Amino acid sequence: MAKTITVNNNNDNFKLGDPYFCHECGRTHQKGKIYQDHLKHAHNTDKINENIKENNDIIKLDDNEEEIDYKLLEESYDDNEVLEDDIDNEVLEDDIDNEVLEDDMESNANEKSLDKCIEQVKKLPGVGDATLRKLIKAGFTSLESIAFTPPSIIQEDSGLGEKSTATLVKASMKELNIGFKSAQDLWERRKNISRISTGSQELDNLFAGGLETGCVVEFFGEFRTGKTQIMHQLCVNVQLPREKGGLEGRALYIDTEGTFRPERIIQMAEALDLDYDKVLKNIIFGRAYNSDHQILLAKEAGNIIKEKNVKLIVVDSLIGHFRSEYIGRGTLATRQQTINQHLHDLLRLCDIHPDLAVVVTNQVQAKPDVFYGNPIQAAGGNVIAHGSTMRLSLRKGKGEQRVAKMIDAPHLPEGEAVFSITENGITD
Repeated sequence: MAKTITVNNNNDNFKLGDPYFCHECGRTHQKGKIYQDHLKHAHNTDKINENIKENNDIIKLDDNEEEIDYKLLEESYDDNEVLEDDIDNEVLEDDIDNEVLEDDMESNANEKSLDKCIEQVKKLPGVGDATLRKLIKAGFTSLESIAFTPPSIIQEDSGLGEKSTATLVKASMKELNIGFKSAQDLWERRKNISRISTGSQELDNLFAGGLETGCVVEFFGEFRTGKTQIMHQLCVNVQLPREKGGLEGRALYIDTEGTFRPERIIQMAEALDLDYDKVLKNIIFGRAYNSDHQILLAKEAGNIIKEKNVKLIVVDSLIGHFRSEYIGRGTLATRQQTINQHLHDLLRLCDIHPDLAVVVTNQVQAKPDVFYGNPIQAAGGNVIAHGSTMRLSLRKGKGEQRVAKMIDAPHLPEGEAVFSITENGITD
């Protein structure tokens, strides 16, 4: 095989591998395919061979060098191409296999955690196979879910008798040592509380470091004040590592108004250099078509929190269906009581899962009897006000700017934060 090959096409700098235009066959040859392509596409092979011999325009071999086997060179080139393709495919398959393996490992870990909780329930007095099946079917798969749920709800959902339910609740509370504790113990737990970044440092400061877990946070405001945008951003940020303001968990999104947009999630994920396919996969979406369906989805959420590693639940919006279905003063009491039960279902999830955050959006209404000052107030009245752990109002600012005001929080002062809504998401 020759070490040096010079191709003369009226160009002294021409080397093997450069494009070569042949006037005889009207084609450009490349990389070791010059001779074979030339013979394949030439119209007059004899004439071409004569021109090759007379003019020596195609190939010159250096002295004392062996003649090149172009067919072998072409096969070698093709084999290298195939080899490179095979290597690329193997790398791609390895990446896919690793991704599937990580998902399987996470799923197995969550299943083990769930199985451990079920084993604890199985050890309660009076729990046989039939009772265990009823509890699991109703979503009571842990001691916490039994201890924190009113007995009447357990009876209704599982079909167990009154005495059996009372025994289970009492035994669960005893196992969990639920009772009086010192404030010092509570403080030690709250020092290690988890937080989710909103994307805006100003807004995080309003929450004293980010939106905290173990509580229900309400955002209310007029249309186009950024309620749904914040919900989308939280669904992305909750998946971040803890050192970057996330919880390394999934989000569960209950959409009652049809405003969830995967396209917006993709924009926010790309702004954080995240794989948007993984981000979308880690958001569990549920569209609520009426108030009963909304309540049912919230109850079913309790069954998959541990299994799917859910760290954030979003309800957008909380009161939309209730306002449209319960019309007139005659239905007001029923509506408020139903909302109250729904809110307490969400609060109970926070009690059962301390590392879970629940965020809801709320609409506003105008008070007709206010002639001076701001007539806008949150819909739902005192029921939602008392049911939410923290409440924030949102209003429009200049251009992309929005203003968030802390209305109520058990440990935070009133304050305001200015943030912006951009193509990349929530920022300062």
